[in-house]
Amino acid sequence: MTTTLQASQTALVKALNRNQANALVAYLNYKKYHWLTFGPLFRDLHLLFEEQGGEIFAMIDELAERSLMIDGTPVANPADYLPTASIQGSTAEMSVREMIEEAIATHEQIIDEMHGDADAAANAGDIGTADLYTRLVQVHQKHRWFLKELLKKGNGLTA
Repeated sequence: MTTTLQASQTALVKALNRNQANALVAYLNYKKYHWLTFGPLFRDLHLLFEEQGGEIFAMIDELAERSLMIDGTPVANPADYLPTASIQGSTAEMSVREMIEEAIATHEQIIDEMHGDADAAANAGDIGTADLYTRLVQVHQKHRWFLKELLKKGNGLTA
């Protein structure tokens, strides 16, 4: 393997690991929202957070297995997840609106990073990894869309 190819593969695995760690942190944030949501939209939000969190949880395995497919090593030690992630774990006590806004911001960051990662993978000739990002970005965009719809009316239900 040439030095340029090795550097490219190392960068692709590093990005996959970041995205894998981000998926776990985002999933754990969703569990927080799922457990701590309240108010007149409780049932709908409780179920939405569970559904979206489950879809994000499934991404962890896909990203880890993609690292293995390109001869890399996924994040495997629990202690390595937070330092590898670029998104933050949710720590504050929040209103429902703040939970939704935090989830939207997380999706926006992940979408932005995955766009760059897809470009890097495509430029490195790794269309499989680029395709994975393209598909996962669509899931994050759909989640962001659903969440943004909850805040559109401004009727106080999510305040």
